[in-house]
Amino acid sequence: MSRPPLPPFTHETALQKVRAAEDGWNSRDPGRVALAYTPDSQWRNRSDFLRGRDAIVAFLTTKWQREHDYRLIKGLWARDGNRIAVRFAYEWHDEAGDWYRAYGNENWEFAPNGLMARRIASINDVPIAVKDRLFHWPLGRRPEDHPGLEALGL
Repeated sequence: MSRPPLPPFTHETALQKVRAAEDGWNSRDPGRVALAYTPDSQWRNRSDFLRGRDAIVAFLTTKWQREHDYRLIKGLWARDGNRIAVRFAYEWHDEAGDWYRAYGNENWEFAPNGLMARRIASINDVPIAVKDRLFHWPLGRRPEDHPGLEALGL
């Protein structure tokens, strides 16, 4: 299985990879998201350490049961060869209706076939008031005309 664009990444192909990842995560479909990773992909997500697609699906299923109305924006930070660094922010609310914005950085390493072999994510959640929300598009893919992280001052 191949998932273009393939490494080594140019600036343009790295941007394509980042947007594809954002779109996948905004689908909130754990099975779809997991297909972007190698079968034995290694993750560190906050303090969770995962290995393999089954673990990714289980993790994301639990995550999106807890994080309601999840909307994510990713931005390219750097790239070199088969690695991409990303910063991101996402908004979500809990069962009680309390809203949060999560800020984070990810380091990605890709296999030659374009699947992500390693993902290292550091993330912090900040409570926000409803009036401070910035991500208002309908659930799913962020519209092309919606501002990214830089334009939103994030």
